[in-house]
Amino acid sequence: MNIFRLAADMLHLLSFIVLLYRIRTQRSCRGVSLKTQVLFLIVFCCRYLDLFFSFISLYNTLMKIFFISATATTVYWMLTKYKSSYDLENDKMHGDGSLLGYGAPHGVLGFIVAPCFLMALIFNEGFEAFEILWAFSIYLEALAIIPQLFMLQRTKEGEAFTLLYIFSVGSYRGLYLINWIYRFFTEPHYWQPLVWIAGFVQTLLYADFFYYYYVALKEGSKFQLPG
Repeated sequence: MNIFRLAADMLHLLSFIVLLYRIRTQRSCRGVSLKTQVLFLIVFCCRYLDLFFSFISLYNTLMKIFFISATATTVYWMLTKYKSSYDLENDKMHGDGSLLGYGAPHGVLGFIVAPCFLMALIFNEGFEAFEILWAFSIYLEALAIIPQLFMLQRTKEGEAFTLLYIFSVGSYRGLYLINWIYRFFTEPHYWQPLVWIAGFVQTLLYADFFYYYYVALKEGSKFQLPG
């Protein structure tokens, strides 16, 4: 543990709290991508299977449980309690009209889930079920935000808490990049190219959003993407 990882974890934690608070207080999930939330839930469930057979620390265990529980709660609310406010029309990828694009080969399953699983079968740290699912979760996390960014691109603007959620998730991953650099120079034999590349791609996806979010904050103006 170092200060960069701790700060990243706190930002990640903040992102869940912000999103849950936003949906609960506004009684609306408009502007939030259900597809992104489902993808993140898959990520956490696949990555944290070690909860059943490995203990690292109480901190680690509690964070894992919270990530799964908070994301599952968000998905549940969006499918039940606040379903009427869900903006399905703007939460679509090409040819995609269902939850994960099943039945639509060019939807989320075709563009994101299937390629990530194929990558995990080829590039992993051991050809075992857990290692393949772990690698799958790494690749999937890198791309899971895409439906949310697509939704933002379609609507051209976002609600303050939703924007803060996206910023927190992107910043968390950015700080993890610094954490990995720090560990590379301070920990002998630290080598995780699979994680580094996926993390770099994930951070890169936020670049456009970061720029326009920064401009809006600097100018005190409403966040708005160009047409």
